[in-house]
Amino acid sequence: MRVVKEIPHPECKITIFQWNNRYLIKLEVGPFEQTFKIDQTDLSSEEDLNKILSEEFIGEAIARFADMSRSLADATDQI
Repeated sequence: MRVVKEIPHPECKITIFQWNNRYLIKLEVGPFEQTFKIDQTDLSSEEDLNKILSEEFIGEAIARFADMSRSLADATDQI
């Protein structure tokens, strides 16, 4: 697995990997992570990854992180 690049963002860590003819976009916040896998053949170049990582895309991922945190908190409250 090769790290293509890390993209600075104030709310989450964004890392792009290349592995097995795919790009993996990994977003991390605290103990949570989301990974999106994209076949290399679906993109014309690595620059297309920047188009995918729009503020809307990142904002939706950050909202999911909040949902993930609530889900974990609700589940651990049941213990």
